[in-house]
Amino acid sequence: MASCAALSSSLVEYFEGEDFYRCGYCKNETGSRSNGMWAHSMTVQDYQDLIDRGWRRSGRYVYKPVMNQTCCPQYTIRCRALQFQPSKSHKKVLKKMLKFLAKGEISKGSCEDEPMEPSMEDAVAGDMALINRLDLQCDLKNLGDNLKESLEREVKKKGKSTKKEESKEFIQSQDRNEELGSGEPSHAVEVHAVPKPGKGADLSKPPCRKAKEIRKERKRLKLMQQSPAGGPEGFQAPREPKTKPNQPKSLEELIFESLPEDSSHKLEVRVVRSSPPSSQFKATMLESYQVYKRYQMVIHNHSPDEPTVSQFTGFLCTSPLEPENPPNGPDCGYGSFHQQYWLDGKIIAVGVIDILPSCVSSVYLYYDPDYSFLSLGVYSALREIAFTRQLHEKASQLSYYYMGFYIHSCPKMKYKGHYRPSDLLCPETYVWVPIEQCLPCLENSKYCRFNQDPEAADEGRSRDPDRLQVLYKKAILPYGVFKQQQREPGEEAAVLQYASLVGQACSERMLLFRT
Repeated sequence: MASCAALSSSLVEYFEGEDFYRCGYCKNETGSRSNGMWAHSMTVQDYQDLIDRGWRRSGRYVYKPVMNQTCCPQYTIRCRALQFQPSKSHKKVLKKMLKFLAKGEISKGSCEDEPMEPSMEDAVAGDMALINRLDLQCDLKNLGDNLKESLEREVKKKGKSTKKEESKEFIQSQDRNEELGSGEPSHAVEVHAVPKPGKGADLSKPPCRKAKEIRKERKRLKLMQQSPAGGPEGFQAPREPKTKPNQPKSLEELIFESLPEDSSHKLEVRVVRSSPPSSQFKATMLESYQVYKRYQMVIHNHSPDEPTVSQFTGFLCTSPLEPENPPNGPDCGYGSFHQQYWLDGKIIAVGVIDILPSCVSSVYLYYDPDYSFLSLGVYSALREIAFTRQLHEKASQLSYYYMGFYIHSCPKMKYKGHYRPSDLLCPETYVWVPIEQCLPCLENSKYCRFNQDPEAADEGRSRDPDRLQVLYKKAILPYGVFKQQQREPGEEAAVLQYASLVGQACSERMLLFRT
């Protein structure tokens, strides 16, 4: 028996039982079914193992669809980033971005973006209704409260002050000596607010630059290309071309193609740690929230009052993942991050990502609807794949890009299968199967076992539940000991269900909170 004073592992609270809820994909009012747990804290290795068993997080809530019963089976999908080759449509999106940056050219015709995911709240709407009814007796539940209160104060300030709309906002790091690639700025970041008509020049547009400034900028970009850490203030640095003659251009060459010195626009991508929030994340949180609010209102038709501060911080800012910075890991470390897309000094899109031992896991994307013509859904996915490849250079085991769930029964959600080569997770044996082998089966049935070996079983299944770790009355003890002290009806069934879903390895490492 151990004390929880030295607690450093994952701590979860499992919600026993299964209910039917509204589906965020097909809108069936009672069709969605999943199991879930509240993660008070979680190591990146435990979460890596969980998503390799079909789990996925939304904020601190971690859920797993009941695949053979839910209306829209959701199969975990991963792209083999190191072998990825952009398709013609992907190249078209990248060229469209380059034309816009270089000449300000806006492509005519329909937007070649993939259909949007449901809003984060819709995707787990029923489960969150359950969470809101629960009284979780743990101080760790309040970790994100300060972040929410801070943002709410900023929103109120912005609503009261009209002068701020016409002023320049300077954002500066608290630590100017932060390591490269950490997501922290190494110098002041200047953000201009767009003035009202008749109030002066539009400072959000790039000013005319002197030749000396242009030379300095070119020198800075050259240094960034040589930086293995990804450049200062968490920028994703352009990569040196590596393609041999007569071969198609690589993804990196297509993304970081040289722009003319007098380009119309400037795009920067910054990776900032969101949990615990870095100084750069805190400094830009209000602007990021405003982008999210507009995205929900325009893309998902939410009312102005619906995308609340609480929803934003709860789903997209707080995370159970504990930050880790091992010597053999990426320079930015493991954990939860926001990948911010800055166009001419303002945020136009944010990709919420988790950097894990084996992958970059895409959580969510939101963007300014005014820039829908840039196909930011596709563009951000390609940038995240390139980022995965960049991290692989330092962390060799990190080589996959996880795209969340693939839903074949929902036509609007098939687009994730276009990033090849990719694999789907077998919902019974938890082995990865190339998507080409899975599609014929999915054409015949919404639910499929992809592993064709009828004798194959789940190798990571729970074999010895008594070794499961329990946190009870501030003490850590094996379930075999705990169950001798408990006679609650249904207790054993709930614990055994939890063990079967998380697998033997996670059940022995993670602490299951019991009251």
